Amino acid sequence: MSALICGSYAFDTIMVFPDRFKNHILPEKVHMLNVSFLVPAMRREFGGCAGNIAYNLKLLGGDPVPMATVGADFDVYAEWLDKCGIQQKHITVVPEHYTGQAFITTDQDDNQITAFHPGAMGESHRNRVTDASGITLGIVSPDGRDGMIQHAQQFAEAGIPFIFDPGQGMPMFDGDDLRRFVEQATYVTLNDYEAQLMSERTGWSHEELARHVKALIITRGGDGSTIYTEGQQIQIPSAPIQGIKDPTGCGDAYRAGLLWGLLNGLDWETTGRVASLMGAIKIEHLGPQNHAPSRADIEARFKEAFGREM
Repeated sequence: MSALICGSYAFDTIMVFPDRFKNHILPEKVHMLNVSFLVPAMRREFGGCAGNIAYNLKLLGGDPVPMATVGADFDVYAEWLDKCGIQQKHITVVPEHYTGQAFITTDQDDNQITAFHPGAMGESHRNRVTDASGITLGIVSPDGRDGMIQHAQQFAEAGIPFIFDPGQGMPMFDGDDLRRFVEQATYVTLNDYEAQLMSERTGWSHEELARHVKALIITRGGDGSTIYTEGQQIQIPSAPIQGIKDPTGCGDAYRAGLLWGLLNGLDWETTGRVASLMGAIKIEHLGPQNHAPSRADIEARFKEAFGREM
């Protein structure tokens, strides 16, 4: 069983500001904001939503099929995918563009300021869901606007269940767009900020959103997550962590857990906990794809965290 992961590939340039943004931003001056942050620590990582989700799903033993558009500078990332055993059949190189680039600055409170250059991501509509075979589940994660719209429609027309994960792509869509996505999707996943924005733009409460899909999943960081399904609200606790290193990519790791649970027909209580654990494992490491637990390690952590088998 394979999951088609539609979304971005990007290089993440991650910088650490050894202070707090709030100490350097004057609320009464935000209308003329001009700030500079000294960032002595910087690193370049492999990232992008599709890249991160595929990486974590592979760790769980799943079969990720990423679908994305990348630039002429993708060679070093392609070598990493080969090393990880992740297929590239539906990754399209658009040579006149750069691969997406994210520039992320994180402060001591784990707040983040991000600038993103989409590059080849804006050409994602060149790929078609119907070009992939053997797909039983999909996800539409942040990508080019046209690509997200077309891929959601293609999943729906093909009768392939999929997760709608607007993430950072939310600002590209108005209420009508978002309502259409929700009506096409089988599942919707949001963090708590995105859930509030989704409700404001669609005019639907969380309960109303949930009635349009099989499940609405809302994550709340260290406070766990809530799964709205079949009139229920299932509370998923956060998994214990051994220390916070970097929140970048935690949401993508969580979504890989959702895909893995759905692919394997697990109940929501278990699926949510697998997702929670993957986010916890990720946050203990710098960068989106530097954690490398074995499947046995993940199973042991799951039993330790939740007192039950995966």
